[in-house]
Amino acid sequence: MSKIHNFSAGPSILAPVAFEKSIEAIRNFAGTGLSILEISHRTKEFEYVMEETRQLVKSLLSVPDDYDILFLQGGASTQFFQVPHNFLRTSAAYLKTGVWAAGAIKEAKLYGEVNVIASSEADNYSYIPKDYTIPTTSDYFHCTSNNTIYGTQMQHFPDSPVPMFCDMSSDIFSRPVNTASFDLIYAGAQKNMGPAGVTLVIVKKSLYERRPEGRAIPSMLDYKLHGEKESMYNTPPVFPILVSKFNLEWVKENGGCEGMQVRNEAKAGLLYDAIDKSPYFRGTVNKEDRSRMNVCFVFNEPTPDLEQKFNAACKEAGISGIKGHRSVGGYRASLYNALPLESVQALVNVMETFA
Repeated sequence: MSKIHNFSAGPSILAPVAFEKSIEAIRNFAGTGLSILEISHRTKEFEYVMEETRQLVKSLLSVPDDYDILFLQGGASTQFFQVPHNFLRTSAAYLKTGVWAAGAIKEAKLYGEVNVIASSEADNYSYIPKDYTIPTTSDYFHCTSNNTIYGTQMQHFPDSPVPMFCDMSSDIFSRPVNTASFDLIYAGAQKNMGPAGVTLVIVKKSLYERRPEGRAIPSMLDYKLHGEKESMYNTPPVFPILVSKFNLEWVKENGGCEGMQVRNEAKAGLLYDAIDKSPYFRGTVNKEDRSRMNVCFVFNEPTPDLEQKFNAACKEAGISGIKGHRSVGGYRASLYNALPLESVQALVNVMETFA
């Protein structure tokens, strides 16, 4: 079978070594004679996995000691309401840069006033707003670092006068970030960290003192409780955490977030250069806001016949998962950490041969 080049937006490509180690763990986990799929999360072998994964996150993102590192369930979509349930007392400031940012705004409105301080919605989210002011009266400021559907990415973060929260689902571990400048970071695993089923939350412990007075917080939504129980309040997503551990080990062995940034800049540069030089294609967002994770492009003019021919050429070359989201159309090539440069070159070859 010829090689398949996986450009899926998520669940996405993972390091081959993570699959190999995971297959072995399904057969015989840590020499126990049992599968990871049937092991108790209370065994010392899995407790070791949980702690190792936590330490990998801490090391890769330089997480300060006064933060909890949590492995929860429900995806980033659960975080859309878990965040305001814990921390929205009166009003919060939100940056609206895409569908997922809009989803977070919708859920937050259930708990208090939401001030959308800037939005690129009117221009189909084709850029990242920059000229905005974060009200000092806000309980927190929320942003989305990378927008998978539209292909934009925050290249810089503001100096927020209030606690800053960020949904980093689609670019976490892809570049270094100053974790200490954020008070809460959350990310669904299924882009750069691991498979779907586990959600990473990094939360500054001092935030627990800012929770709304008198609001009852169900145990499963209580960050503080999950921190005290070291993500073991209920049965954690055992297998996704183990696969994430294997994948993050690969990240660390390949230069950490700094190494991933070099790798991802090379891939994105190669593809964007091909798009800009092509007589047929064009990018869909402002160049200064282009994502290194999700490259969106369309034909210069709607040409169904050419699209069919290009789609057939991609299929023949083993290019998978580049169909654009229905709200943008065209194509979307997701260049997550584990995607090799050779896969991007394969797509570029198809584009150049097609031209």
